[in-house]
Parts: sequence; C-alpha cells; structure tokens
Amino acid sequence: MSGRRRWRDGTGVLRVAGRDAAVPVEIAATYGPRRRGLLGREGIDGAMLLTPCNSVHTFRMRFAIDVAYLDRELRVVQVRTMGPGRLGRPRLRARHVLEAEAGAMTEWGVVAGARLTIETAGTAGTVGPEPADR
Repeated sequence: MSGRRRWRDGTGVLRVAGRDAAVPVEIAATYGPRRRGLLGREGIDGAMLLTPCNSVHTFRMRFAIDVAYLDRELRVVQVRTMGPGRLGRPRLRARHVLEAEAGAMTEWGVVAGARLTIETAGTAGTVGPEPADR
C-alpha cells in the first residue's frame, strides 16, 4: 500500500489520542471548499480539516481561529491562534491544516506532538493515513 489516504469532502469525528473528546469535523478536500474554508461564517461548531494544505490566511474572517498544522500521519506539527486579517507562514512538514474557533484546541488537547484520528462515515472504525509498514 502507498501509505496515503485519499480524502473526500464531507464530515467526520476528530479524536485526540489519550483524550475522550469526540469533535465534529468538516473535511474540505477539493479546491472550492478549501478556498472557501471558514470565510463568511460567524463561527464553527467543531473543526474544519483542509487537505492538502500547509498555510492559511484569515483575511475577511469574522472571528479568531486556532490553526493546527498536521503532518502526513495527522501528528500536530504546530498550533497557532490567528486573529482576523492575518497571513500564516507555510509549514514545510504540514500536509493538512485543522481550524477551529480560538481556544477550542487547548480544550480538546490539540498540542504540538499530539496524534489525531478522524472517523468518517464511509469507513469502519478509526481512520487516518495508512501505516507504511504492514
């Protein structure tokens, strides 16, 4: 197997390793939904996963957001809080970006080094990128 997972637009449940919280997540995997992101919204219940993605901006945003940069294995590379009108630097190791309202990620336990999983309706059990070695 290639070790890569092909993401699709839709919804799922985000889980943080070692924590009980189940967070609803929207998945934006195609150009239109990734480009739109959280623009024009007053807030978000849960989080949004942008994939593939390694940088975001908050121009025309109405609220501050937490941004977690994730590597191929959904391990958190870095977490930042960005106010409206900001441009984030690209993170070279990041392959996905998780966005949520400011303060939410601390509550969920999303910190640098944390391992995340995402459960989607079309799959059985917990999914993330497939391990390279089987």
